[in-house]
Order: sequence, then structure tokens, then C-alpha cells
Amino acid sequence: MTIRVGLGFDLHRLEEGRPCILGGLTLPHPTGPAGHSDGDAVLHALTDAVTGAAGLDDIGTLFPDDDPRWKGADSATLFSEAVELVGQAGWVVVNIDVVIATEGPKIKPHRSAMRARIAELSGVEPEAVNVKGKTLEGMGALAGGAGVAVQAVCLLEKG
Repeated sequence: MTIRVGLGFDLHRLEEGRPCILGGLTLPHPTGPAGHSDGDAVLHALTDAVTGAAGLDDIGTLFPDDDPRWKGADSATLFSEAVELVGQAGWVVVNIDVVIATEGPKIKPHRSAMRARIAELSGVEPEAVNVKGKTLEGMGALAGGAGVAVQAVCLLEKG
């Protein structure tokens, strides 16, 4: 069996008036991630993790922020396209692990739904996806609810 591991990272400022889209879900929160697309830092990090493991281009190359086609794009669509490219390259997703660091919104109430949505988009069972929320303990540039940072890892195997 041939396997590969991919790592992805993304962060976005949280801004008033933006929908709070994380992990393919719209969460109830007064601020949301800013970005050229919908700003879903979870799916952006996952896109880089799966494409990186397959040896493909990163999200910024595949879906550049200077291309008007991606303005306001649904990150679930971008992630799905990336998973499809990974499949075309002969790889399948085995499992995914995500850490979401933010002081708002709280991740715990949405973990199950987020796991199910990510599993659906990546073609695995929800048990193969883990999502963890971490607070920032009032430290660093993202403290006070200023932003969200996400680290994601995935395992691929040759299909």
C-alpha cells in the first residue's frame, strides 16, 4: 500500500457582517472569515492538505484570489474539486484531522455536523474525520475574536 500525508494551514480575520462559514457550515456568529471566496479557513486548509499529499498545486494556484471567477466562491465547491483532482491523480482520502483555533465561534456545538459535512465532501465516513476546537487563551494576534487559524492533516492512499 502506498500512502501519503498532507498538511494544510490557513487563517482569516473575522469581520462584522460576514457570514461565519467554517467546515462547510454557516455558524451563528456576528463575525465571519474575510476572504476573496467565502473565507472558510477549514476547507481552505483541507484543500491544501489533500492536494499537497497528492503532489498537486496549492489552493492559491488552483483557485487564485486575483481571478474574478472565485470571488465569493463556495469553499465546499473548491474542496470538492480538489478531492476530484486528487482522485484523478489516483489517490483516495483515508482520514482527516483538523484543529480550529479561535476565540469565537465555539466549535464544540458544531463538531458532529462539521465532521459529517467534511466527510461528505471528501468521500469518507464521518468516523474518518476529526475536528477539534481550541481557544487562544487570550494570547496572540487572533485573541479577542480577531480571527481563526486552522491546521489540517490528511492521509491518502493509492486508489
